[in-house]
Amino acid sequence: MKPADIDEFFRRLAADNPAPKTELEYINPYTLLVAVVLSAQATDIGVNKATGPLFQIVQTPGQMVELGEEKLRQYIRTIGLFNTKAKNVIRLSEILVAEHGGEVPRKRKELEALPGVGRKTANVVLNVAFGQITIAVDTHIFRVSNRTGLARGKTPEEVERKLVRYVPARWKPHAHHWLILHGRYICKARKPDCPACAVRDLCAYPDKTSERDMLEDPPVPVPAG
Repeated sequence: MKPADIDEFFRRLAADNPAPKTELEYINPYTLLVAVVLSAQATDIGVNKATGPLFQIVQTPGQMVELGEEKLRQYIRTIGLFNTKAKNVIRLSEILVAEHGGEVPRKRKELEALPGVGRKTANVVLNVAFGQITIAVDTHIFRVSNRTGLARGKTPEEVERKLVRYVPARWKPHAHHWLILHGRYICKARKPDCPACAVRDLCAYPDKTSERDMLEDPPVPVPAG
């Protein structure tokens, strides 16, 4: 996609949703970190249902360690891979208490050293909690970037590098959220809602859907920022 088209792409997404934000519910950087770790291979809605009651009693690493793995599993048992995630959350909480004074680190290397925290999770935390310029490439962003021609790549890391390089600076702080929401509600995997797409004329996808195609699958509105 040409630089001018990339700028216009994000200008339109920004016009539709000026203040995008994560749909994961959290209280502070620590609860955000926990929520993102739990969200791997799970929906934000499912994670929020589990963390709502959990975050009423646990808001710090120390409180999580005190809760313990067995009780944590009871709170998150509806989330996929909950046994492994419970182990990771307890262990990362112990490390935060022992090595970081109970605070979530602001450096990528330290975040990625925590159990259950990969590059995508670190990018989300750095961007959402600390306002750093990162773009976390999940399945939605990977699909949108390749399908539209915004930033094609064979791996999430390749797509991330291209997005960081080519997205204009003024759009980078919120680019992550605009792309996720666009992929979640408009540029969906099974059937993209091209008639409702604000950037369809900029998109290189050759098999755009029509209004007739969408009749059997009504579009889901994008929530306001």
